Amino acid sequence: MTGIIILAAGASNRFGSPKQNQIYQGKTLLQRAIQTALTCLHCEKVMVVLGANEGLIRPNIDEQLVDVTYNPHWKEGMGSSIKVGVAEILRLEPRITTVILMLCDQPFVDSFLISQLMEKKEVNDCGIIACGYRDVLGAPALFDIKYFPELLSLQGPEGAKKIIEAHTDDVFILPFPLGAIDIDTADDLERLNQVG
Repeated sequence: MTGIIILAAGASNRFGSPKQNQIYQGKTLLQRAIQTALTCLHCEKVMVVLGANEGLIRPNIDEQLVDVTYNPHWKEGMGSSIKVGVAEILRLEPRITTVILMLCDQPFVDSFLISQLMEKKEVNDCGIIACGYRDVLGAPALFDIKYFPELLSLQGPEGAKKIIEAHTDDVFILPFPLGAIDIDTADDLERLNQVG
């Protein structure tokens, strides 16, 4: 069974306001990420991890469709949010054997890409399927159950990239050049809206 964890706990300091709530093509960035996750076949559960600005972001989430959890330690960084998300999704659905980590600020992630992650897991022996862009291996990324203990031990600002880099011999790279485009600032969103 596969679960998707959408990491949306950051404070958006460079943006100046919660980027999770910024509109792109008629939906907030977080709503788009949720819609992408929900339209993936063979995904049994979707978990959203909130932190900073929870009170502003949660009202824009349909909690009948996804599970939402709060990371009280969001200030510590992404590692703490991954840890909280994995622990909570396993608590709700202990049969999950793979998790996919998604960010809400990569606007070109779609359900086809997420499905490709799952398909690549089915046809090769690698325990990690990571997207590759600009010489980076990162999100979205799929992790087999054997990496759950390492995901649950993450802390501080270090995200899952640390685990990927420690096990490169067990990583299948899915090329995703558009993964390099993310929304960090208001200018990023303005440029995206001009072309999209």
